[in-house]
Amino acid sequence: MNKTIQAFLKETLWVMYRNPSMVKTVLQAIRFQKKAARKREEYQKQGLQVPPYMIISITNQCNLRCQGCYARAQHRPVEREMGHDQLRSVIAEAKDLGISFVFLAGGEPLIRPDILDITNALPEVIFPLFTNGLLITDETIARLREQKNVIPIISLEGYETETDGRRGSGVYSHLRGTFEKLRISGIFFGLSFTVSRTNFDTVTNEIFIHQLMASGCRLFFFVEYVPVKEGTADRVIMDEQRSALAGILDSFRLRFPALFISFPADEEAFGGCLSAGRGFIHISAEGDLEPCPFAPYSDSNLKDLSLKEALQSELLSRIRQNHAELTETSGGCALWEKRDWVESFLKTI
Repeated sequence: MNKTIQAFLKETLWVMYRNPSMVKTVLQAIRFQKKAARKREEYQKQGLQVPPYMIISITNQCNLRCQGCYARAQHRPVEREMGHDQLRSVIAEAKDLGISFVFLAGGEPLIRPDILDITNALPEVIFPLFTNGLLITDETIARLREQKNVIPIISLEGYETETDGRRGSGVYSHLRGTFEKLRISGIFFGLSFTVSRTNFDTVTNEIFIHQLMASGCRLFFFVEYVPVKEGTADRVIMDEQRSALAGILDSFRLRFPALFISFPADEEAFGGCLSAGRGFIHISAEGDLEPCPFAPYSDSNLKDLSLKEALQSELLSRIRQNHAELTETSGGCALWEKRDWVESFLKTI
């Protein structure tokens, strides 16, 4: 995985060669990643599994009500969210432990603009910020210009029909304007597609990708839809679509000066599911350390423990020890399909 991260960052350099300020940021990230990898290896010798990636949902609040939203389906309480100081402490400790990438999620993370104060103090860490894009104001753009290590990843479902159909009327038009502002400001940004059975042909269409690259985007996340709400299983991509996706993205990687990431499909190169600390962990807005955003189960809370202590979680350890059980399924997420199995561990801890 360390070699893969280095290769990814070097590929990013190739994509960014026309943007000198981003090249400097990526070179800094490459140097930090080497140090971080050594830290993780040292901790592993001591019996502590520190993953290179951390996903942290900094709030449960959102300004949209998207159909099939996994975060809303989990009904997490807003009043128990971590405060600014605790959030800053957790992220700073993650950096000190050797975590190279901190993915900022929600809810809608820009409902908490104070997150940009925290990221500003940690320029070595790369912060992909997953946002619906509606709260990216001129002030936000001005701050992002000064923080090249924060990469806005804006959610899109396809063209206007697909995007507005899931996210609400007028969203697509607004986002197109935002893309243009980001492009003019020289901000490196990405797009995230929730790949479903209905929008598959759109988001994998070469013309569609060309149009978005012309808008300034150079990073694309393809995230398979996970049916966390009853009655939405018909949105999951079909087996033939899943098989085709890998080939399509390999073709894009060879021909386009952009980065293409697929989840959970890219996990297959590392022996399957990377949750529970094999590759990443998830921290909820309440401070619960969880194996994955789609598996809201925890035996450790960061309001009571340091991140280093929480990473010694018995729940995460048991999941890793039984990793052979987590084969990817037609539901797109092994942990979600085995949620009763994951929850059963908590009864014996």
